[in-house]
Amino acid sequence: MIFVKHTPNHAGVAIYGDCLDFEELYDALHDVVGKENQYTAYQGVRIRVLGFCYELRHALMGNREFEFVDNGMDESRMKELAMITPKKNIYVGTHVLWPEILFIIMCLSDFILLRQKKIKYPEWDANTAAVHKFQAAVVECLKQVVTETSYKRILNMITHDYTWFYGYTIQYIDILNSRFLAMNKEKRLKSVPTIAKRIAEIGNEYRTVREEILEEALKYNCPADEIQYDWDYPENIQW
Repeated sequence: MIFVKHTPNHAGVAIYGDCLDFEELYDALHDVVGKENQYTAYQGVRIRVLGFCYELRHALMGNREFEFVDNGMDESRMKELAMITPKKNIYVGTHVLWPEILFIIMCLSDFILLRQKKIKYPEWDANTAAVHKFQAAVVECLKQVVTETSYKRILNMITHDYTWFYGYTIQYIDILNSRFLAMNKEKRLKSVPTIAKRIAEIGNEYRTVREEILEEALKYNCPADEIQYDWDYPENIQW
């Protein structure tokens, strides 16, 4: 089972699960976002989700985090079953910034709706269910870090009020990530609802960034998704 918890400095979330959990989520995400050029207007958004898949893959390879988790076995239980087993299981894990993970769970709803138009029995689709389960785990973590009022407001935004993410200017997420990391831990916590609102809505700031990116794309005669935001993520984030 995938579980998500907020990090000590509120920079983002820690996502944990056993190897089978991560394999299932990795495969489901690849399937749900479709093949390259399957959803033309979602190429940049798709690449962003695949970037998260990259983190899952490296976690599976042992290059990210791991945690020992109680599995319910103790001396009396082992005696009852007449076997000796480990008392803990190894869960692999990875970290994701709050703006990034909020964007991912929102845009995945678009891909699920697009997928439902292509499969015969979407309500029984295992990969869709796996992605929904992951989204629910993130939202459950979100519930622990914001007020009840903010939580309800965010749920409304990401369920009913958000704009479809086709053609989304993904560089805006880098701006939100960098701004979020520059905050102290208390301010980060208070700003999570605002971050969700800015992702879910097409506000003035987003429009400005979009215009700048489109101008640069025209200048260099390249797709807008290939324009790089001039900021490097720090190597060591104090999560």
